[in-house]
Amino acid sequence: MPGLTIGDTVPNLELDSTCGRICIHDYVADSYVILFSHPGDFTPVCTTELSAMAHYASEFQKRGVKLLGISCDDVASHKEWTKDIEAYKPGSKVSYPIMADPNRDAIKQLNMVDPDEKDAQGKLPSRTLHIVGPDKMVKLSFLYPSCTGRNMDEVLRAVDSLLTAAQHKGKVATPANWKPGEKVVIGPSVSDEEAKKLFPQGFETADLPSKKGYLRFTKV
Repeated sequence: MPGLTIGDTVPNLELDSTCGRICIHDYVADSYVILFSHPGDFTPVCTTELSAMAHYASEFQKRGVKLLGISCDDVASHKEWTKDIEAYKPGSKVSYPIMADPNRDAIKQLNMVDPDEKDAQGKLPSRTLHIVGPDKMVKLSFLYPSCTGRNMDEVLRAVDSLLTAAQHKGKVATPANWKPGEKVVIGPSVSDEEAKKLFPQGFETADLPSKKGYLRFTKV
């Protein structure tokens, strides 16, 4: 059976966290949530990552996006480690919950298991990140190996892309290397006539050899 992926509903797990007992669906409520795992507390790359998450927390909050971490370490370990995370980047406060999954059942259900990394108790979490929508479904996933820290600018860009597409009900998408404020592309299911109604500001069609007119850009 394939693991949790885009379009799947996130399991409604209930776990202890640094902010008390967390029921994932209740925590998501009507918001977007970045649900992310890390291999272990008191490890170098993870410390830089969770510090970066804390540093970017205000940007995610502006967009109505919540953060939710998880690893196999217990809550006491998470709380002690938080002191290091905050000290690494002074001024960054770890205000988001970090869930504990010592028996490793949750990371399996969330498709966050690293096939190669393990300790004496078994396999460890990978650097997985799911962006979950208000409908409790996975909208986007990143999967990184333990040797590679995540890029928070890209996570933020991905959030902006998802929110832009949702705001326009899937009629637009964002092209490669897109950043907020730049032109988006009009979806192929939208005819030129519909595009004229949806985007009165106009749109431009790329002149390509096929002359199929499918690559259309507009500002939103």
